[in-house]
Amino acid sequence: MPELPEVETIARGLANVVVGKTIASVDIRLPKMAIAPPGVDFVRALAGESITGVSRRGKYVVMGLASGRKLVTSLRMTGRLVVQQDGEAEYKGTHIVFHYMDGTRLSFADLRTFGRMRLVEPGEVWDKSLGLEPLSKGFTPEGFIGMLSGRTTPIKALLLDQQRIAGIGNIYACEALWDAGIKPGRPAKALTKPAVRRLHRAIIEVLTRAIKMRGTSVDDYVDAEGLQGGFQNVLAVYGKKDEPCPRCGKPIVRTVLAQRGTWWCRNCQR
Repeated sequence: MPELPEVETIARGLANVVVGKTIASVDIRLPKMAIAPPGVDFVRALAGESITGVSRRGKYVVMGLASGRKLVTSLRMTGRLVVQQDGEAEYKGTHIVFHYMDGTRLSFADLRTFGRMRLVEPGEVWDKSLGLEPLSKGFTPEGFIGMLSGRTTPIKALLLDQQRIAGIGNIYACEALWDAGIKPGRPAKALTKPAVRRLHRAIIEVLTRAIKMRGTSVDDYVDAEGLQGGFQNVLAVYGKKDEPCPRCGKPIVRTVLAQRGTWWCRNCQR
């Protein structure tokens, strides 16, 4: 599933090529994937709209429209947003296509069909359930210490809670916890302040590195140009069961925590 670095890469790529473009028409082949406000026709509302900006919020791609509306896309497990020239072969599982006036198109492909595109009215607060952005100024060590205080939740499960921190998924939770030397199942409240500060630093550093490498392609992820990321080449623990820990050489283990596969080092993460 695309996480913060992948979605940030996609949003930046889209911003470089679709801002200023005007939508000529929209082709919806699987209606459940396109959600509009009550009484609004998704296709008619978007025809003639211009793209004013593209950004990211948590794991969502947000396209600003000239009308003040927003198009919010959740890629979920296998979603792809790729800009193509009309005439290029479509990706398998393409369910929504935006045709632009200049002859290009934006394809939303999703083999498992869990992804969604939602048209949001001007002024609607669609992201009120999302927590802090971990790369924002508001995500401070002191605030993070307060967030963990008194919480019996395993620290990895807390990192995956999008209502607290928006954008971190399984890959980067595993990588940040390894970087900080923290056991994934440790109750959040049991972490010392120095440990929380280490984890805070690790979260920021891991996410920043992954963005620089255009995300992690371990399954279906490609960016807006259809290209894979590069962070999978430097993963320390994620998906590395039985391989030597890069820090101590002991074998990486895989356990299940909160119904999610969790890769970590029993020797380094205590």
